[in-house]
Amino acid sequence: MDKQMITVEVAYALAHKQKIVQMQVAQGTSARDAALRSGLDIDFPDIDLQGSPLGVFGKTIARPEEHILQAGDRVEIYRPLLADPKEVRKQRAARAAQAKAAEAEQ
Repeated sequence: MDKQMITVEVAYALAHKQKIVQMQVAQGTSARDAALRSGLDIDFPDIDLQGSPLGVFGKTIARPEEHILQAGDRVEIYRPLLADPKEVRKQRAARAAQAKAAEAEQ
């Protein structure tokens, strides 16, 4: 007996370009399998479909190889952070302190 097919989406985005692929997969397909089958690596050659973190509707999946998709799910492929959020906050606070000190001197 053939497995029932379900429709899912796989999404990836950069600041200047994004793409969502709608596809039919067999029921029981994992999030990682859907990402690998999406073909998004053709449009985004630098993407690591095998190792990138994945999520469904904005919620990170701890083990995408084991997460079974449901009909209508949107798998999101996440990019690595360009900057450490803690470091960015430190830099912003330091700039604000410098600006405040300069303002106080005037």
